[in-house]
Amino acid sequence: MSKSEQPIFFPGLNGIRAIAAMAVVALHITVYMDRFGLSPYLIGQMPNGNPKGIDLAVFGVTIFFALSGFLITYLLLAEQALQPISIRNFYIRRILRIWPLYYSYLIIALIVSRVGHVPHESISDLFYFFFAPNVPKSFQLRSDLLGHYWSLGVEEQFYLFWPVFVKAFHRRLFWATAALLAGFMALKVTGFYAFPGTVFHTAVDVNRFSCMMIGAMGAYLYFHKQQWFIHLATHWGVQVLGWLAVALAAINRFHIANIINHEVMATLSTALIVGQAQGKGLLNLNTSTMDYLGKISYGIYVIHPLVIFSLGWILNGWLSPQNALHYVLVYALCAGGTLLVAHLSYQYWEKPFLRLKGRYARVKSAASREEALQR
Repeated sequence: MSKSEQPIFFPGLNGIRAIAAMAVVALHITVYMDRFGLSPYLIGQMPNGNPKGIDLAVFGVTIFFALSGFLITYLLLAEQALQPISIRNFYIRRILRIWPLYYSYLIIALIVSRVGHVPHESISDLFYFFFAPNVPKSFQLRSDLLGHYWSLGVEEQFYLFWPVFVKAFHRRLFWATAALLAGFMALKVTGFYAFPGTVFHTAVDVNRFSCMMIGAMGAYLYFHKQQWFIHLATHWGVQVLGWLAVALAAINRFHIANIINHEVMATLSTALIVGQAQGKGLLNLNTSTMDYLGKISYGIYVIHPLVIFSLGWILNGWLSPQNALHYVLVYALCAGGTLLVAHLSYQYWEKPFLRLKGRYARVKSAASREEALQR
């Protein structure tokens, strides 16, 4: 097998995906406990009266963004090293990976929302169909089964221009991205200080292109084997800081400053990514279980609200808020049900499209450790 045909696979990255995805699932199980007739205020109450969730879920999306920016940029740079980037093929690959599950779940969720009277503001429907669900999010429009789609919209919008940007600036990508990041942060500062609480402020805050750019800058340095960066990212002290940030987010204690919290987490996440890729992470995430959970993490993220709603519809009235074991049961059933449906989705719905996607990849990549070993 020639060098160009060897699939690119970074060990441990699926484990990072798995942690981020399961944190989001845990958040939504917690705040939707009322669907089971249980108290959603297990962690406490927000100032607006809503139940408090798990901050790691919020930052888990940031980790996803940093990881996406890293991987997409690395693969684009690898392609550019062989031949000019095919923008057309990039879009086809993204369509085949994202659209089948995105639209199938979207249609089901819209039907269930109407038939099951699940809170959903239909004025936002077109935004979901045209990959702009971050717009309803910016206007704080509610959709219990589709609210999490905002992050998919942000990613797709980033993918819309990013291959063109990488192709145009691949020789100066680090500094071009740094300039773009500075411009984005200027918008964020403007929204935070000049227009606090406005739609502009919320829209810029929701749109976390900055986190993907940070991952992209890390990918550039890693692809070009900048040893100072690799040594810094894999230094035990930096790795400790990265996992400490994740641990603090898990107990709702991670906070630097509101305006840069996500950028700090994205930077530390990029260090954790490089640590795993280099085999120098403090935690070994390159296990069979974590690898598979990461492989199906897209399905986990997309499908879990509908699993929670369905189980809540079945179990409501049978559980008691005074029985602690009933809370444990709900977590176990929702997590297990999500993993089962995500597994079935990957094996029988997503996989055929993924095989087709491989035909449009000049640079091959493997979705899991098992796939990397088989090729």
